[in-house]
Amino acid sequence: MDQNLETKNKTYYSRLFRRFVFLTMICSLVPLLLAGWAINIHYSEFARERILKTLQTRVDYHKKIIELFLNENKTRLDFIVRTNSIEFLIKEGNLTHILNNINRDSWVLTDIGIIDENGAHAAYVGPYDLIDKNYSSTFWFREVMEKEIYTSDMFMGFRKEPHFIMAVIKKENGRRWILRATVNTDAFRSLVENVRIGRTGDVYILNSKGIYQTSPGSSGEILTQASGFNGEIHDDVKFRFLETHDRDVKVKKIVCETWLKDPRWLLVVRVGEKEFFEDIRHANRATLVSLHLSALIILIVTAFVTNHMVQVIKKRDSELEGMNNQLMQAGKLASIGELSAGVAHEINNPLAIIMTEHQLLLEAEKRAPITDPDFGEQFAGSLNQIGTQVRRCAQITKNLMKFARRTRSVIETININVFLREVIDLMEREAKSDGIAFKSVLDDTIPPILTDPSQLQQVFLNFINNAIDAHEEKGSGTITLSTCPAKDKTGISIIVEDTGSGIKDQDIEKIFDPFFTTKAPGRGTGLGLSICYSIVKQLGGQIQVESEIGKGTRFTLTFPFKPPEDLMNNV
Repeated sequence: MDQNLETKNKTYYSRLFRRFVFLTMICSLVPLLLAGWAINIHYSEFARERILKTLQTRVDYHKKIIELFLNENKTRLDFIVRTNSIEFLIKEGNLTHILNNINRDSWVLTDIGIIDENGAHAAYVGPYDLIDKNYSSTFWFREVMEKEIYTSDMFMGFRKEPHFIMAVIKKENGRRWILRATVNTDAFRSLVENVRIGRTGDVYILNSKGIYQTSPGSSGEILTQASGFNGEIHDDVKFRFLETHDRDVKVKKIVCETWLKDPRWLLVVRVGEKEFFEDIRHANRATLVSLHLSALIILIVTAFVTNHMVQVIKKRDSELEGMNNQLMQAGKLASIGELSAGVAHEINNPLAIIMTEHQLLLEAEKRAPITDPDFGEQFAGSLNQIGTQVRRCAQITKNLMKFARRTRSVIETININVFLREVIDLMEREAKSDGIAFKSVLDDTIPPILTDPSQLQQVFLNFINNAIDAHEEKGSGTITLSTCPAKDKTGISIIVEDTGSGIKDQDIEKIFDPFFTTKAPGRGTGLGLSICYSIVKQLGGQIQVESEIGKGTRFTLTFPFKPPEDLMNNV
């Protein structure tokens, strides 16, 4: 039964612990995690948009830089043909001087030449042997003759290497002349790739047919066809997200595209998504680690706090159960006390009659002696037995009356150490005859207390008698009486400890019950400890008992310096 109750209590407290932890998680961790994840997602989206917007701005700005470079060179060529005559331009040394002036700060143009309307060179300055070349059949010659100002796509031409040219028409003396210049490919490529982002970023230019105009890095070669080109022309900056494979590993790329106005080239910036958003991912990881670490700390602290709370509740429940047991015990003792008073009163009347009849028989036997010796001896023995049993019944009723608190208390100031020494002197001879020695450990610093010495004597005599009886099986032992201040400093504690046979666990809760005894039949009435318990409670004290089978029992009695006010008022 007790084991089932203990199992139920353990299950109850475990369930209570889990409920507390679960409710704490619901009320604190779930909102924290939801809010943290929501903020993290919002921040990620916000940061992602800001980074893409920054990339868009940089690409748009770089587009304008490239357009400015191209327009600046076209404007230079247009200015040259407008401010100089053909005779001046084809005159030896003048074209060289112009090229040197253009490349004075940076090498912008590779060569420059004057071509007539038949496609032949009238003058040329540059590192290539092109003076005898005729361009009448080339695509760019036809384009410039039609548009008068033209920037070509990349092509191989007579040089057998990728380059592109700018050409401007000059009309003079009824003829048309072309001022053609080759843009320095390395300088242009350096300008294009100046917006490179990260370690894996690629920057390149495609023409309107999807042909690489600059080197695309690891994804292809110049003047080759780009894969996935759709040719859609738009004026703003657009993003595409694509997946590529690098050594059988899937790689996500961000592609930012914008079209130049003239020529219609597509500026492409391509960067790895993982590298591009690495800072965001790092911030997200730090945020999530901090968030979950905080949640873990909250969970651990919650577990410790909840465990402490459950232990406090368990302790309070245990104390409450003890108080309830004491209350039930006090109520039971009160009821039994009332019953005992009634029973003692009812028994005293027939006992008085029996004692009277016993006395009359004794007097009758004196007046008329019995002549038969055997009968006389039997008659005298019976009268003695009647007297003995009546006196025993009288003692039982007296104890019952004491248990029922019919004896009036006399409150005095006593030195508890002196009082205990007197008790030891009183019981020492009887204890020695049973092979039992007394030991006293008395604290001389404890002050006197107000109490009822007669009732207190009854209590300690009863405890000592029980301690002596507990050594019956051992034949010898020690009884120790100790005094010390109470733990709460509001009274004193008296300890009666023996080395007897001890009390079984299942009997400890019953030892203060009336008529409960572990002694053999005829050796005890079971009222001793009940009366002691009643007296101690009446004097405002408490009793605690500890026992171990085969090693002994320890009773701790705690008394206040002053008894309860109701007892003082009834003295």
